[in-house]
Amino acid sequence: MTPWDTIRKELKRRDEGRRGPSFRRADDPGVEEGPRIDVRPGHDALPRDRREGAAPRRPQRQPWLARIINQWWTRLLQSVYKGSLSEQEAQYESHSTGRDYVWNTVGTSIWGMVFPVLTVVATQLAGAEEAGMFSMAFVTGTLLMIAANYGVRNFQVSDIDEDHSFSSYQINRWLTGIAAFVCGLLYCSVRGYDSHMLTICVGVYVYKLVDGVADVYEGRLQQADKLYLAGISQTLRSVAAIAGFSALLLVTRDLAVASVAMAVATAATLALVTLPLALLETEKSRRWDVGEVADLFRHCFPLFAALFLFNLIESVPKFVMEGALPYENQLFFNALYFPAQGILLAIGFVYKPQLLRLASIWSNPRKRRRFDLVVIAVMAVILGITVGVSIFMEWLGIPLMSFMYGVDFEQFGALPHLMVLAGGVTAAIDFLYAIITVLRRQGAVMRLYAVSFAASVALSLVLVNLLGLAGAVASYLGTMSLLLVLLVMEYARMRRQITRERNPFA
Repeated sequence: MTPWDTIRKELKRRDEGRRGPSFRRADDPGVEEGPRIDVRPGHDALPRDRREGAAPRRPQRQPWLARIINQWWTRLLQSVYKGSLSEQEAQYESHSTGRDYVWNTVGTSIWGMVFPVLTVVATQLAGAEEAGMFSMAFVTGTLLMIAANYGVRNFQVSDIDEDHSFSSYQINRWLTGIAAFVCGLLYCSVRGYDSHMLTICVGVYVYKLVDGVADVYEGRLQQADKLYLAGISQTLRSVAAIAGFSALLLVTRDLAVASVAMAVATAATLALVTLPLALLETEKSRRWDVGEVADLFRHCFPLFAALFLFNLIESVPKFVMEGALPYENQLFFNALYFPAQGILLAIGFVYKPQLLRLASIWSNPRKRRRFDLVVIAVMAVILGITVGVSIFMEWLGIPLMSFMYGVDFEQFGALPHLMVLAGGVTAAIDFLYAIITVLRRQGAVMRLYAVSFAASVALSLVLVNLLGLAGAVASYLGTMSLLLVLLVMEYARMRRQITRERNPFA
């Protein structure tokens, strides 16, 4: 009998005396009964959580992100099992101004960074010419997104009394989204794109139209004073687009495959996050009505036409360049525009979360002087941000852009500063248009956009063919400046007219 057998027999005798479980040596595979123990000196015979008086081992907690995903997935499945998303009890609070600002800022910032980031990735992994093709597809896709939105977001958010049901808003948005996608395919057919460019366009169009459809659900969350949830939704969708596109392009070096991956990723976020979140966290809507849907088409047509024309005015130089210059110029123009776009996004952070409150202020005639002061204050903020961005571009922005894109932007001279100035003008136009929408006088600006569109076409055709990229930037700045002057004059006329309507003797 070996010493190990003697120890095992003694342990077995003690265990039987205590009427407890039997044990086996940790390195003895021949013994089948009882838990393994380590009988070497300095090692405890019982596991730590089995010792007498020992505290029970705490269960291991899931990582924060995994726990959130599991909770959401469980809630989603339970709601589907019960047969209705809109009849479930809301779980997230409303009237959270701090969260609204934080998440709206995060969501809008990341959404605004999608195009710049993807062009940088495309330039580094596929080259400037391919990145220019992707940029052109994105420009067209943005116009289709504007068409899908149909100018309804500001109208929806300021619909305080819910004169139109959310179901009607949904039907309206899905119809415009489908129509916009069909128009995009027709455009590609007319342009005669090859299969590679066509696939890139389809992937980008689906992504931008998912953006457009998701906007109506995020507008519903804002209408319910849960803008922070809309910001979270927008953040997830934008991150999914960047991750899907970048990962597939890194692996395949094929821009068409990466564009399709981006479309699939964003469609998944719409189905699994945005749509159910809006239905779960807001009151159940009454049934849709054909008359209400038609009413939205009628009332929002001036908004849609104005916004579409505005974005078309912005895009005219790019369309002219597509026929006159190599695709890499699309990349250069958009790269120069991205800092200017930052001004537009920054101003959106300031006023968009307050649209509902601005509508409430305007509805009280005694507070309209305060309303005018808000307008003046925001315009001053736009001027300050524009100056700040221009200083940053001169100090660090241009070298940073050269590093990111692998292109020497010093060669473009004053063009970056002209584009920043155009960005400030564009931000002022965007804000004034939102204010005119709150006044419900949006139909009056259509002729201003038509005049500016005609000027944009004329300037772009002349200057792009004469000066190339510099002509595109100059025509863009000139057209935006003309439109801003016209809008300021029209807004002043509206305010005088409204004052006279309230007090004919004023």
